[in-house]
Amino acid sequence: MRPPEIRIRFAPELHPLLSARRRAEGAVAAVDGVSTLGHVVESCGTPLTEVGALTADGRPVAFSYVPRGGESVEVAAVTRPQRVPGAPLRFLLDVHLGTLARRLRLLGVDAAYESEDIGDSALAARSAAERRVLLSRDRGLLRRREIWAGGFVYSDRPDEQLRDVLGRFAPPLAPWTRCTACNGELESVGKDEVAAGLDGGTRRTYDVFARCTRCDRVYWRGAHSDHLETIVAGALAEFGDSRR
Repeated sequence: MRPPEIRIRFAPELHPLLSARRRAEGAVAAVDGVSTLGHVVESCGTPLTEVGALTADGRPVAFSYVPRGGESVEVAAVTRPQRVPGAPLRFLLDVHLGTLARRLRLLGVDAAYESEDIGDSALAARSAAERRVLLSRDRGLLRRREIWAGGFVYSDRPDEQLRDVLGRFAPPLAPWTRCTACNGELESVGKDEVAAGLDGGTRRTYDVFARCTRCDRVYWRGAHSDHLETIVAGALAEFGDSRR
């Protein structure tokens, strides 16, 4: 005898996480009277970090709901902008998202980043300990229960990744206030304070400097500033300057 089954339909926003068949037809999943709906949804390939409301036969239900055979389940995506209560909004990015981390920092967003692969367990533990939203393209990592909060990064292109994160979480933007190398905060410094560490051309050409309060790296508007200005201007134009 076949076990009882439920039919699950996913919101279009979640389709990139599904097989082509499940996108078109929905998923059919066996139920055992013990496993929660959250577990069943994740078994279809969708981390619960990406799921908003759930309904079973039109009734709102929780992730912990145990479905019964014959039910029809609808899975909504998270509502945007997504609010993450309980801590200041800040992020932790895995080893594959270095460019995204630097661009978030350029915009003044607190974005911790592991440049070496420290393992899923350590990443999840840091997310919980520091109450950071863990960003990753690894669905298995985002299924770990100990993470504080998480978000799947849908694209592998840095421009699209940045727009996705800014549109989803709406972090406050404060460009040019954070070190892109270490995530520390920048402070304005006089030219005479940093002159000894500058080459002759930089000393002659630039007068405005900032220094990281954590790693002492010195910043000025140099040869790459046009590209960085374009990133900043685009983000502010689309997502606004939240300091206003």
